[in-house]
Amino acid sequence: MTNNENQTPENLDDVERHNSKMAKKKLARDKIMAGKTDQKGLIIVHTGKGKGKSSSAFGMIFRCIAHEMPCAVVQFIKGGMDTGERNLITAHFPDLCQFFTMGEGFTWETQDKERDIAAATAAWEKAKELIRDERKQMVLLDEINIALRYGYIDLGEVMQFLENEKPPMTHVVLTGRNAAEDLIEMADLVTEMALVKHPFRSGIKAQIGVEF
Repeated sequence: MTNNENQTPENLDDVERHNSKMAKKKLARDKIMAGKTDQKGLIIVHTGKGKGKSSSAFGMIFRCIAHEMPCAVVQFIKGGMDTGERNLITAHFPDLCQFFTMGEGFTWETQDKERDIAAATAAWEKAKELIRDERKQMVLLDEINIALRYGYIDLGEVMQFLENEKPPMTHVVLTGRNAAEDLIEMADLVTEMALVKHPFRSGIKAQIGVEF
């Protein structure tokens, strides 16, 4: 006995309507996709007060690794604290993904603006070197938006470099809350993480496997 023989007339009508709707949707989707043939290296911004900005960016880095696409990470703020992403990449995929932790921790930890500026400047110089290398297909600039917000590196210089010196097929991902409006306008893909609820407000500290 076939599945259709177990169906009532009403159920069969629902199935037919659904199939017809999906067929029309597929036709429209195929038509849209047929007109999108260009590829380019994207400028991608992850910002907002919610969690997940770096996590989402590392998801793309792991996709690159899975596809054997050379890539790189520069961390502008995070210091010597162990993170799962860094440990995994440096231990198992150093040939595919170069990883540089250039910051010394968050600004309230260093309490030394000159050191923060020096660290951010060194991170930006390393970032430029990696982006200029056309073999790198994606470069993640983790928490660079924080360095830009505090003026540790110049926003105009970063935008000019991305516009004029980024290789055409290289993707660059910039993370961190409070991304500058000019950077958002320049980017090809922008995602804002909205804060709905956070366990920190209930007295729960950052936990391994969730935040790092």
